[in-house]
Amino acid sequence: MQPSTSSESAVRPPPGVNRVAPGQPLQWLRAGWRDLRAAPGYSLRYGAGIVLISLAITVPLALGRLAFLVPFLLAAFYLVAPLLAIGLYQMSAHLEAGESLERCQALEAFRRNQGQLGIATGFLLMILQLWILATVFLFIMLFTDPLPSWERFVAVVFLSGDHLGLVAVLVGVGAVFAAAAFCIAAVTVPMLIDRPVDAFTAARTSFAAVRVNWAPMLLWAGLIVVIVGLGLASLLLGLFVTVPLLGHATWHAYRDLVPRD
Repeated sequence: MQPSTSSESAVRPPPGVNRVAPGQPLQWLRAGWRDLRAAPGYSLRYGAGIVLISLAITVPLALGRLAFLVPFLLAAFYLVAPLLAIGLYQMSAHLEAGESLERCQALEAFRRNQGQLGIATGFLLMILQLWILATVFLFIMLFTDPLPSWERFVAVVFLSGDHLGLVAVLVGVGAVFAAAAFCIAAVTVPMLIDRPVDAFTAARTSFAAVRVNWAPMLLWAGLIVVIVGLGLASLLLGLFVTVPLLGHATWHAYRDLVPRD
């Protein structure tokens, strides 16, 4: 008589991770650019959709009384970007396999492991909500002057030099949230659409990949900050290209960091 097991419900240990060269993130960008050039219509339409959604969220806030939230929502874009690029990961997977993109859709990727992707989505959205709540709380506690208009917000809060304490705290808190999200989500979403693993296994694998490859992953994080920042600084229009580029590149980062089955 064999003893009963609970392997069905147990969380499987994360697979091993590969060590990569310090400059490997540059290769990921090159591979992402190749994918973008191989399927420009699909990739750039996806980027256009991200731009439209971003404008639909930020423009009403910028024109209303919640304009002070816009800079922090733009910063929070980094937290949810791994989820927004799910369709791009799927495109890269199809291109890698030499398959047509005619039927490639983000929903196709989501349906493969939707329960676990839902858990990962919920966790990243929770981090985003905590970041927004922390931002509002810090403004309530530390910003004592009258709230400036959107046109003067950046100049008054960030450039005047009158609120250096508030700016330092906001940057520090934002860096903590961003670092946590990056470690947990660096390869989580691509892994969940590629393998039948649970969200916790994927997150632990992502954390292990960052820990084992801290130098190249630090470079990768810096490249993401700069490239996404260029897209945001162009009144969001640059996201049309930067999101597809980084989305495709992230798929190749996952392929290099996590050994194949």
